[in-house]
Amino acid sequence: MSQATATGTSLESNPASDGVTQRTRPAVSVDPVNRERGNSASQANGALSALDATEQLRRTFRKKYRHVEAIHSQSRPSCLGHDTTETPSFLGFRNLMVIVLVVGNLRLVIENIQKYGVLICIRCHDFRRIDVRLGLSLYFLIPCHLIIAYFIELVAAQQARSSRAGAEKRDGTTSPTEDENEKFQATWKLVWGAHAVNVTIALAFTTYMVYFHIHHPLIGTLTEMHAIIVWLKTASYAFTNRDLRHAYLHPVKGELDALPEIYKTCPYPQNITIGNLVYFWWAPTLVYQPAYPRTDKIRWLFVFKRLGEVVCLSVFIWFTSAQYAVPVLRNSLDKIASLDYPSILERLLKLSTISLVIWLAGFFALFQSFLNALAEVTKFADRSFYDAWWNSESLGMYWRTWNKPVYQFFRRHVYSPMRSRGWSHRASSLTVFLVSAILHELLVGVPTHNLIGVAFLGMFLQLPLIQMTAPLERMKSAHGKLLGNIIFWVSFTILGQPFAALMYFYAWQAKYGSVSKAMASGRQPTCPPA
Repeated sequence: MSQATATGTSLESNPASDGVTQRTRPAVSVDPVNRERGNSASQANGALSALDATEQLRRTFRKKYRHVEAIHSQSRPSCLGHDTTETPSFLGFRNLMVIVLVVGNLRLVIENIQKYGVLICIRCHDFRRIDVRLGLSLYFLIPCHLIIAYFIELVAAQQARSSRAGAEKRDGTTSPTEDENEKFQATWKLVWGAHAVNVTIALAFTTYMVYFHIHHPLIGTLTEMHAIIVWLKTASYAFTNRDLRHAYLHPVKGELDALPEIYKTCPYPQNITIGNLVYFWWAPTLVYQPAYPRTDKIRWLFVFKRLGEVVCLSVFIWFTSAQYAVPVLRNSLDKIASLDYPSILERLLKLSTISLVIWLAGFFALFQSFLNALAEVTKFADRSFYDAWWNSESLGMYWRTWNKPVYQFFRRHVYSPMRSRGWSHRASSLTVFLVSAILHELLVGVPTHNLIGVAFLGMFLQLPLIQMTAPLERMKSAHGKLLGNIIFWVSFTILGQPFAALMYFYAWQAKYGSVSKAMASGRQPTCPPA
């Protein structure tokens, strides 16, 4: 091996050996850039080696001399100080608060069982036969007004076809003429009047029946809600077809091409069919469109899971209301009657936790479970029924994100048309909240047979809170947004729902329950101790 190596070395070092000419290797040129990179890499490796050696020496030193380690070697702020460079995570505090809430409410559960026992009683609910029969009758009667709306639009569509067939052909650059505009407005007034009479009769008749003839508030609430939903859907159906009819009769050049792309699958007046309207009736939206984004198939397992959630959450709401909310409300009656304000505030705070849990369960059951199940059955692809409203930085953001079907209806059919006609933002918002406040009072006051205006004021007085928290939402700092979220939660959990529940329960008891009997006998209502 050594001989061969020596031979190879001699052959490489000598051009010829033993008279035999050897082929010499070509000279290799070295790139200066590569040489510089190699030198830099070598220097870097050397520096790393030096650092490793220094660190190893320090570790050995600290291991040998335990008491001389420099604990305070640099300037550092406190973790929660304002001058800290890194925002600390509060995940542990969140977990602690969840544990505190669970433990605190578990204590209330045990205290409630010890004091009242089990209050759940299936037979105690006053479901009168007349209430059930009227509720079912109205459930099938209310959609008939949608059918009437269909026939109104069918007549208007036929009239539009006749007008377009007999109209003078133009290029669409000067549309419409003055005569055409007057004719269209006259037709629209007739169509609008027919729709207005139709939906007003539907809502007024249902409200009358619920207020005077349906005693049970749950049946009344479901019936009144159905009537309000049909009222809103009919209004959207009329307004949308009005604009589509105008674009069909008097299109400005290029205007039809500007319609939403999805509308081209069902252009006006081909959308005026009974099947199209029935789908809109069942679709989980309040805004009418000739066509909607659709899914390819129905996932029945998904549907059954969502319906299971609805059933479980409904039972939970019923149990929580009967076992926890009702005792607190009953124990508040004598305090309200005697105007004991400190005790009323204490009951309000006690009720706030229960009402918040019930409301959150109801929100999830309706917007996440029921509407998703309905969307899956109808193959409705747009499932954006709400956004992250719990992170709302203002009251305005909350009302825009927690109930998007209602928000989208009012923005599309009330706010935007008023703004396009020159109304100010404040006037348009005032109109939106005025109409919404009236509908809230109908939805709460009519089934409880007490139109006391609490729901109306609770909704209408949101405007000052929205104006107050709007600057916080626009602030770039996290402190302003945090303050806005705190104001939202305080107004939502204490000043909003618990107070409304307390007032309507007292009004109900004053009309039908123990307060009414106490007033008739001239004594204060008595309740079990809290």
